[in-house]
Amino acid sequence: MAFFGGKHDDKAHAEEKATKVEPGDKVEKIVEDKKSLGNVASLKLEIEKQITKPLEEVSIVNLVNLFIYYAFIARASDVHLEPMADKIRVRFRIDGVLQDIFDKIAITKSLHRELISRIKVMSGLRTDEHFTPQDGRFKVEPDHVGSIDVRVSIMPTYYGENAVLRLLAETHTFTLEDLGFLPDELKKVEKAIRKPYGMILANGPTGSGKSTTLYTILKKLNVPGISIITVEDPIEYSLEGTTQIQVDTRVGLTFAGGLRSILRQDPNIVMVGEIRDQETASIAVNAALTGHLMLSTLHTNDSATTFPRLIDMGVPPFLIASTVNIAMGQRLIRMLCENCKKERQLSESEIQSLKEIIPSFDFSKHKKFFMTQGCAKCGSSGYKGRTGIREVLEVNDEIRQLIMNRANSQEIKNAAVKNGMMTMLENGIQKAIAGVTSLEEVLRIIHE
Repeated sequence: MAFFGGKHDDKAHAEEKATKVEPGDKVEKIVEDKKSLGNVASLKLEIEKQITKPLEEVSIVNLVNLFIYYAFIARASDVHLEPMADKIRVRFRIDGVLQDIFDKIAITKSLHRELISRIKVMSGLRTDEHFTPQDGRFKVEPDHVGSIDVRVSIMPTYYGENAVLRLLAETHTFTLEDLGFLPDELKKVEKAIRKPYGMILANGPTGSGKSTTLYTILKKLNVPGISIITVEDPIEYSLEGTTQIQVDTRVGLTFAGGLRSILRQDPNIVMVGEIRDQETASIAVNAALTGHLMLSTLHTNDSATTFPRLIDMGVPPFLIASTVNIAMGQRLIRMLCENCKKERQLSESEIQSLKEIIPSFDFSKHKKFFMTQGCAKCGSSGYKGRTGIREVLEVNDEIRQLIMNRANSQEIKNAAVKNGMMTMLENGIQKAIAGVTSLEEVLRIIHE
């Protein structure tokens, strides 16, 4: 198929060059001055030097390493290598937003096949397969950084194969206190994880930090006297002291099948990466009912929708009410750069507009917020890093009764708020008042 471009000898050359071991194969040797490796601007300059060289002078090994290391230093979660008609577009997802760092330079399309081949070699994927999606992972270990685990997805598109590299830096460790929980929410979570059985559910869209929340809880629970087994797709982080199982539908290992099998492995705590279907939901609920602490995620917009969603999956309301300890709805918001954020006062017209959007909050008592400016430390974005905004719904007797009566999500949410739950929107506004983020960022995330 001609739209992928290139001749057979070009392909062979690309694969040979991608697998060739060259000087500078290690990331830390790419720049002569090793101190500059920690500098985003220096790395950007080095990448620009590489991509503007003639093709025969470009080190593909070094270039791929540079992209990964730049992403790590710039706090990017993903690297997108996107083929276009006559060039390659390279974008980095930094603080949840894709940024076209090298948009001023046209990266020649002739580099595309060689970059993809190199990534496939590193991931153990088939270099001769160009029309089927492939998934893999690899690890790089540059000096002074630790281990960077990279998950790879290759997808055939109209102009060639698209590659997305997700960085999972194992040196990034968190505690529950680091994840943005408010004190009352933290108490609810700690109370739930002390129980010997029941379900703890983290809910939200893709990229909302659900897996990080569950891994942080597992890390806290991971003590010598406890057996922890997980079944995931994919395994996000390696957690020493636990047994982690990768879902593989090619051999019939599904979430439901894996969960059914690991319950015979005598676990105390089980984590299922995601509850996707009726069979997984039923097994998970029954496991929680029979003496296991069960952690999992659901794709719901908020915490209250958890219960109607499980009922829609065919789980009896009585079992849901008996097993779910807490349901957490969450999002990730960008934090204001501490170096350049600026205080601002809301105008009367802004207060009136906000009252229409958020009628439950009295903005006349809280007029002081903070705004972005942009500086060298945050790459002129005004934001640096992300934190979570959450709502933690603790299941009490009133909520249990509503679940058994098949109440809708709004009724359950109203009861939870009456019992002291802070909604995600209110949580975000509190963080905006404290100067952690901007009001605009909270509204963007909640209403996007």
